[in-house]
Amino acid sequence: MTKWNRRAFVGGLTGAALTASVSTKGQAQTVSPAHLAGPDRTQRLIAAAKKEGVLNLYSSAIADHMSAVTAAFEKTYGLPVKTWRGGSEEILQRAVTEARGGRFDMDVAETAAMQIMEIAHEKLLEPVATPVAAELMEQARIPGEPWLPSRIIVFTGAYNTRLIAPADLPKSYDALLNPKWKGKLGIEADDNNWLMALCSAMGEARGLKLFGDIVAQNGISVRKGHTLLANLVASGEVPVALSVYYHEIGPLKRSGAPIAELNIPPVFSFPAGIGLAKRAPHPNAGVLFIDFLLTAGQPILAQHDEIPANLRDRHLPAGMTLSFMDIPRYIAENGKWTKLYKDLLARQRL
Repeated sequence: MTKWNRRAFVGGLTGAALTASVSTKGQAQTVSPAHLAGPDRTQRLIAAAKKEGVLNLYSSAIADHMSAVTAAFEKTYGLPVKTWRGGSEEILQRAVTEARGGRFDMDVAETAAMQIMEIAHEKLLEPVATPVAAELMEQARIPGEPWLPSRIIVFTGAYNTRLIAPADLPKSYDALLNPKWKGKLGIEADDNNWLMALCSAMGEARGLKLFGDIVAQNGISVRKGHTLLANLVASGEVPVALSVYYHEIGPLKRSGAPIAELNIPPVFSFPAGIGLAKRAPHPNAGVLFIDFLLTAGQPILAQHDEIPANLRDRHLPAGMTLSFMDIPRYIAENGKWTKLYKDLLARQRL
């Protein structure tokens, strides 16, 4: 993960855009849309958002998935959405670089927890008081953070159903030491957070030794990108992958590809988050979209194999229990786990 030097910004980065007006005892008072409340909250957001005319969204979600949400938002409110899509690291870099250059185009950021926390630590997000917050998965929330969980990213294994019989699948990570898996395993190149989660679940010393022994004894193919890795499982080039994203597998299965989930417990996960930019040029549109994504947008995400953060729309496979990563710990120890991951993967004997 890219590390940024955190420093105070000049030019009023901490000032929120104040656009919505209310009347208190006959006096006009300006209130940030992030803090609007009351039964007419949504109506006021809609009216102000229509005057703003557009929403600028930065998102790392798969393009088709978020496009389905933004299309529904545009149909509902008649408000166009301009989406800048990039990887989570790119979202972080763009948000910080633009802010440091005095450019404030972003209304809403939606990306992986590790990166949206970094954006928040740069004082670039405004906390949003929304009634929807009470409906969100508590395990996915991090106290004190100015963003809300929007979807749950789930690490799962995957296997090629033409090459591996269900009866032969490993039931635990220890089973991957069996010589029958020699030359058949794959993993994503940057999943050091997966390694930290594994070590948190079974103890650091045991987790590091087990993963190192698997790599040394049976080898592991290292591939860049979860989408690529899932497609390589489907093609048979990588018979078994240890770390792909759950939402990558469903579309391949529906297309007829010979791929299925391999859920070795515990199943690790972390949230993606959504937050309002502190200097959002269209803050009412931003709050309106956050509310929409966390309500009407959740079943749309579920239709695309995403795991919604709203408990009303949970779509987990039967029997799957999620183990959430310690995101603050990962950010604090990122350098350590990056080095350990690379060092262990270098033990290849093949």
